[in-house]
Amino acid sequence: MATTRAAANEPLILALPKGRILTEVGPLLARAGIEPEAAFADPDARQLQFATNDPCLRIIRVRSFDVATFVAFGAAHLGIAGNDVLMEFDFDEIYAPLDLGIGRCRLWWPSRRNCRRPTIPRAGAMSASPPSIRA
Repeated sequence: MATTRAAANEPLILALPKGRILTEVGPLLARAGIEPEAAFADPDARQLQFATNDPCLRIIRVRSFDVATFVAFGAAHLGIAGNDVLMEFDFDEIYAPLDLGIGRCRLWWPSRRNCRRPTIPRAGAMSASPPSIRA
């Protein structure tokens, strides 16, 4: 029982991925009133864990595919990851309650000049079957 109490008094650990999603999550953190320590903004900072203005919350900055692993194995209590990461690992311990509307996938393809673009449905229109792509 003493171990449970100690764990309940430890700060929450939020796992955030490096890269584009980290850039997009910055304004969300600011709107929530969360201010990471100055070293967090330095991409060359080698530390894993960063303090915030809230003593009950710490942030770890990891590779995008490591976010799910850190959460699933208890090294982080919650995390922000792309849907591709969640689908790739499919951990039973992971619950995705919210789409933050960030980290949208961008698809680029080569084509010849004056060629018609393929028809690709928008994300909201996707179904379980693969989309039909016509040239």
